[in-house]
Amino acid sequence: MRYVARNAVDEPNEDIVENARKDRAEKRGPFGRIALFIRQVLNELGKVVTPTRRELITYTLVVLVFVIIMMALVSGLDFVFGALVSFVFGNGTGIAGG
Repeated sequence: MRYVARNAVDEPNEDIVENARKDRAEKRGPFGRIALFIRQVLNELGKVVTPTRRELITYTLVVLVFVIIMMALVSGLDFVFGALVSFVFGNGTGIAGG
């Protein structure tokens, strides 16, 4: 079964605004507030769209490639700054650890 993302935008309509005003007007006890919170959480969970297998693999690969690129960038900067510090304060060869 394939789920398709809805094109619904979370815009407050009149019903939501009216319910929010009603909720503010009512004084709720601690259990009423907890029940309201749980209802709102379940309502938001109903809006979640589960990605397909292909989407999940694509997202995973994008994240892994991004992490590898960032690791290479940080490693390169670490080597350059280490060589610079070694050159300025170390033995003057300009190569870290050399």
